Amino acid sequence: MKGVLRTSIVALALTCSLLSGCNKDKPSEGAAPPPVESVIKPGACAGGGGQVADTVSAGFFPRQSGGYCIDPNGETRVFGEGGKLSMDAICTEAFDGECEVYKGLGLKRVVQLRYIDGAGSPGSIEIYLSQFGNADGAYGMFTKRVIADSDPVEAAPRKIDAGGQGALGTGRGYVWKGSYLAEIQYANEQETPAQMKASSARILSLLAPDIGRRLPGPDTLPASAARLPPDKLVPLGILYAAKDVLGVEGAGPGATGFYKDGEKRYRILSIVRDDVDQAKDAFKTFARQRGAVEERGIGDGAYRFVSHGSKLEWIVARAGKTVLGIGDEEYVVPLSMPAAEREKICLSKEDKVTRLKALLSK
Repeated sequence: MKGVLRTSIVALALTCSLLSGCNKDKPSEGAAPPPVESVIKPGACAGGGGQVADTVSAGFFPRQSGGYCIDPNGETRVFGEGGKLSMDAICTEAFDGECEVYKGLGLKRVVQLRYIDGAGSPGSIEIYLSQFGNADGAYGMFTKRVIADSDPVEAAPRKIDAGGQGALGTGRGYVWKGSYLAEIQYANEQETPAQMKASSARILSLLAPDIGRRLPGPDTLPASAARLPPDKLVPLGILYAAKDVLGVEGAGPGATGFYKDGEKRYRILSIVRDDVDQAKDAFKTFARQRGAVEERGIGDGAYRFVSHGSKLEWIVARAGKTVLGIGDEEYVVPLSMPAAEREKICLSKEDKVTRLKALLSK
């Protein structure tokens, strides 16, 4: 919204800058390549900044923001629809390593451009604006970027008011709105990590919201994500799947929320369909999970199952055209955890049922 671009070394550096701390040894998937450093002279933005050479997206980017401007000598690169560069070039020059994930979410085109510091420092900002076929694909990619295969309680970026949703970390920002996802990266080779953190916070907190306001399309969440209860939801703790939510084949699109209530950790599944029959079809996929057991007295039907052999208990139920579920948080429940320890951080079956009934009644 949380591909590996260029090299795994670059991706690792971007992951550490985005998250509040680098507490993982693996690189983030799909981070954008670093800006190309060049010698910039003071006054480079005196003329107002450069122009975006793409009629579709020219109005989405301010010429100047926070002392930075669009590079007057830079190039606007457009991949895909209406661009000089092909979708194949996106895979080899922009999203090498996770291009197929973008394409699988309906990627149509990508615009790449660069901002420079008008004061003449080597600071620069690289932007990749991806347009998808619909809001579901763009929002799904935004949440994949934000979550980044990490526990959002431990490693989420800061939520900012930008577009539909925005996230900001050290040197890194994401903005989602409608069918668009903007990935923004700040770099300055002369700054220490502490200086870069301060500089990027100042600059990107101005530029990202400005871009978010300019992007077209609705800023409302997809219906499944909007149905997740806000109470106890971890900030930016939503992962949206455009298909096979929870990894369940045939379940279709849906949202999973990350929750924390005191010491208790859990996830909530949300699937909203256009009609009851579609919701029934999605619900049946959970009934077919290995070991699924029917639970009576919950909504219009419910099943309890253990996911992926990982001993994570889920209870999923349907009410009308909505399917909701509550399950254990896999980031805090290793397979070897003793039952007594699980009870401290996981909801009991009875608690899951109580909460699920309350959610279905709303």
